[in-house]
Amino acid sequence: EAAAVAAPSQTEVAAGSAASAVVLPERLQRREAERQQGVERQRQKKEAQVVKEEQSEFFLATFAREREAVEALLAAGTLEEAAARLQALQKLLTGSVRFLAPYEVRQGQETVARLQGDLAARRQQLQPKKKFAFRTLKKEAAPGSAPRPAEPAPPAPAAPGLGLAEGESGGPPLCGFSGAQDEELELGPAELLQQDVLLSELRGCRVRLRGNPNTLRVRDCSGCTVLCGPVSTSVLVDGCSDCLLALACQQLRTHRTRDCRVYVQVTSRAVIEACSGVSFAPYSWSYPGIERDFESSGLDRNSNNWNLVDDFDWLATDKPSPNWSLIAEQERITCWD
Repeated sequence: EAAAVAAPSQTEVAAGSAASAVVLPERLQRREAERQQGVERQRQKKEAQVVKEEQSEFFLATFAREREAVEALLAAGTLEEAAARLQALQKLLTGSVRFLAPYEVRQGQETVARLQGDLAARRQQLQPKKKFAFRTLKKEAAPGSAPRPAEPAPPAPAAPGLGLAEGESGGPPLCGFSGAQDEELELGPAELLQQDVLLSELRGCRVRLRGNPNTLRVRDCSGCTVLCGPVSTSVLVDGCSDCLLALACQQLRTHRTRDCRVYVQVTSRAVIEACSGVSFAPYSWSYPGIERDFESSGLDRNSNNWNLVDDFDWLATDKPSPNWSLIAEQERITCWD
């Protein structure tokens, strides 16, 4: 009787075996399902990588071909066609940012900036020369008379504080302001249309650029407000501090700049380098005729990556860069007058 109690019955043994048979296949099925999911994820990842590489190869080949075409047009002096092809090249780069590696984006931006500088230099080089005019000969002073004081030489243009920034040509700008302090400065549509504009070494100035420039460079300015209409291609902000800027462009590059607020509409991703304390908000400046200027610039008003910023000095992907921030909505400027 004791043995009968200690030993399990045949029925119990059979029930235990059946339960084990059920649990084992379920566990195996679960592991197999997890393995299949892992295999599928790897396959999709590999396919996405292949597509990305193919897109990158196509972009690089197309970009190189278009760059060579722009260079050939610049060499031939066909500047209007070169400007149109350069604008198309910028749009190609802007539309490809999402699948390009950061170093490919940077190389593309540097190439476009260099070509823009070459275009500005060629425009200046091919400008009509000033007509020759005879100068009146000075009369000889009478013997014994006091010599006439020498006429003062015309003021030389302000020399840049540093070497040429990336993408700048060696010649003077076609239009802009330099060396002013505590002044109200303004240019209109007729003066700005597709021009290359340089603002340099301004202190405490308020600048209004109502119109559609081709490029804009803001260099070594401090304590200034710069309000600019839509720029067809790129804006470079270099060596500035404590400035307020309203900018609309295809490409924004900010170098060696600190404590500036930037209200921007940009179709690619903005780039900062060697910067600190730079904050961003969406472009909100307006003036009569701005819609017409947006049309002539080719910018898409519905495309604005104002809050997408690449910091070339911050490589960590799991932490945001400490060098830039977004301006809180309640702190943004809504009235610019």
